[in-house]
Amino acid sequence: MLLDFHRLGWWRWVLLAIVIAVSAFLLLPIIFIATLSFGSSQWLIFPPPSWTTRWYGELFADPRWLAAAFNSLKIGLIVTVLSVLIGLAASFSLVRGKFRGRETLKALFLTPMILPVVVLAVALYAFFLRLGINGTVTGFVIAHLLVALPFSILALTNALEGFDKSVEDAAVLCGAHPLEAKLRVTLPAIAPGLFSAAIFSFLTSWDEVVLAIFMASPTLQTLPVRIWSTLRQDLTPVIASASTVLVAVTIILMLLVALVRKGMKS
Repeated sequence: MLLDFHRLGWWRWVLLAIVIAVSAFLLLPIIFIATLSFGSSQWLIFPPPSWTTRWYGELFADPRWLAAAFNSLKIGLIVTVLSVLIGLAASFSLVRGKFRGRETLKALFLTPMILPVVVLAVALYAFFLRLGINGTVTGFVIAHLLVALPFSILALTNALEGFDKSVEDAAVLCGAHPLEAKLRVTLPAIAPGLFSAAIFSFLTSWDEVVLAIFMASPTLQTLPVRIWSTLRQDLTPVIASASTVLVAVTIILMLLVALVRKGMKS
């Protein structure tokens, strides 16, 4: 027994070391970029010679960066609304529908999650050129919706599968219209799933760069595309500042999801 205890303790330290190494591998580049955004040098030098917030001032004073951020926000919000609405309808069909090929349809909805993004981007680029919507908000929204919808469907499907449908049936038996029962009983009950679907849909659009590069035009760029195009021409700390803002918004929304889900469970 003593030998087994020592073995367990040894493996526990090994697993802890692996967790720390993986966490450092994932977090250090983010910390590195955030540190560079406060450096006083005009170039990306680490460690910074001194500290300043000058680059954030230049970032928020440049109309090109602001326009790119506004485009990302606008497209992300449109994608979020459409993703939740379409995902909700699809989830009801997948969970409560009784038809042949339901599992195949579910797999089809989730295909963009396993398909290489660059393959999808090239296909959409060629297709949208024929339709004449490449480089438009419509093209951006459709492209981002394709990759955001699977996350919405997953979150909403899981929420509906965990909901007791007999509660909704009881509301109908008490005189409520089926649609009213869904709106006043089912939707509040699956609110955490709806919230998760909305946040993940927005973040998928907000952070998307590969599809956005193919969809972009000289007059319409999102924030990730602006960062990418500027990175190819210059290496000023303004890029690090924009990247830090991009990551900060993502982290804040992820923490918000965790807090809301924790509050709803308690």
